[in-house]
Amino acid sequence: MKTIRSSILCLVVLLLLAPLLRAQDLSKYRHFALGMSLTRVLNRTERQMADVKVLHGRPALIQELTWWPPNLPGASFQADTVEQMLFSFQNGELYKMSVTYDRTSTEGLTPEDMVKSISARYGPATNVVLEIDSAKIDSYDAKQKLVATWEDSQYSFNLVRSSFSDVLGLVIYSKRANGEAELAIAEAVKLDKQEGPQREAERQKKQTDDLETTRQKNRKIFRP
Repeated sequence: MKTIRSSILCLVVLLLLAPLLRAQDLSKYRHFALGMSLTRVLNRTERQMADVKVLHGRPALIQELTWWPPNLPGASFQADTVEQMLFSFQNGELYKMSVTYDRTSTEGLTPEDMVKSISARYGPATNVVLEIDSAKIDSYDAKQKLVATWEDSQYSFNLVRSSFSDVLGLVIYSKRANGEAELAIAEAVKLDKQEGPQREAERQKKQTDDLETTRQKNRKIFRP
């Protein structure tokens, strides 16, 4: 009897843990992982530093890199289901990935279809109904509808739909790093606003000085 009870208890525990065992690391998507360095992401996307956009330089360095995955090679031509990925970095560390799916690859799929497909890799999802602000993506507007979310204490993995174009995508981020980045961005915007008049005055002065330098140079060499 004791053996039977122990066996039943083990079976119950395994059933309860099964979803957790199937769940994947929410910090990873394809060949990328939150916390990766900018250099590693550039290597994996075959992009250059010139492709990286600096959004803010202080109090933290906030950068973005946009990548369009190449079509998959092979005998039968197949386009990638992902149209675009936007990588967000804080001080050279990847803290958020924003994925835009190709419209044709998700055409006709219901939210339930998408959730089922993603859950097969990342485990059970929690569905919610609200809107979240996201980083600006060319094919997205400022707001997206949250379709479903997968999360743990460290990471948030979200399936979203554009409020305007109906395009589906993912927003994946580190809760800690994303919170720090949002605070840094807010502070950077505040500093830019405070320093704006002084910067504009310096810009105008430099423009005037450069023009005067050019004027003096041309006065010496100009021939009518």
